[in-house]
Amino acid sequence: MTNDDGAGGAPGQETWQKRAFRRHYHSRPGWVTGTERFHALLREKLAPGGRILEIGAGPSNTTTRFLAEIGEVTGLDLDPDVENNDACTEARVYDGGAFPLPDGHFDSVVSNYVLEHVENPARMAAECSRVLRPGGVVAFRTPNLWHYVSLIARFTPHSFHERVALKAQNVSEDAHDPYPTFHRMNTRTACRAFLEGAGFEVEVLDCIEPEPAYGQFSRLAFYPMMLWERLLNSTDRLEGLRANILCVARKRP
Repeated sequence: MTNDDGAGGAPGQETWQKRAFRRHYHSRPGWVTGTERFHALLREKLAPGGRILEIGAGPSNTTTRFLAEIGEVTGLDLDPDVENNDACTEARVYDGGAFPLPDGHFDSVVSNYVLEHVENPARMAAECSRVLRPGGVVAFRTPNLWHYVSLIARFTPHSFHERVALKAQNVSEDAHDPYPTFHRMNTRTACRAFLEGAGFEVEVLDCIEPEPAYGQFSRLAFYPMMLWERLLNSTDRLEGLRANILCVARKRP
């Protein structure tokens, strides 16, 4: 997962991370975070007042709370922590296979940094199609395999992720251990193939490069990562190397 919600540190504490993000990102005219861009896309594409299924909703978080402003959210997750998500109208725990939900019940399906953990994306896409009404949308944000963070994650053992990922994201030590990653639906080509195979028509398929949240663990890492972000955002020719994929697809009638 690529967390870009801002620098870490205790509330009110002026860490070097907060100073760096404020100076190089948050104070820049027109700059928006990756999460803000994702939420703006959801606001544009999701039907107001509709039924929303969030896959991998997890415990309470900013995206589920944002979705609850648009419609009624059902949270679906492998982890029972989803039952503690205060923004969900309903929470379901499942085994990663068929969704325990009726056909054609939802207006939209959303996931945020989940697809990289899906072992069978064809089945996931088919289940999304099954529970959506005709014309409903699936929208997600997921890491791009061709970004250096995803490449490191793919070609290192899971034990490395458990040791390094939480430190790299600068999150609390009691945060959930990283889930296994497969990256089978983490290129634009793969996203399009799996979605079209499940009866969707892709409407948005963009790559974005947000601020380098993974560089928060060290100044020596942050500044080279910042320079890489500047390079990738300097030309659309390098879009395919940017960190995150934003996708919206609509179920064909």
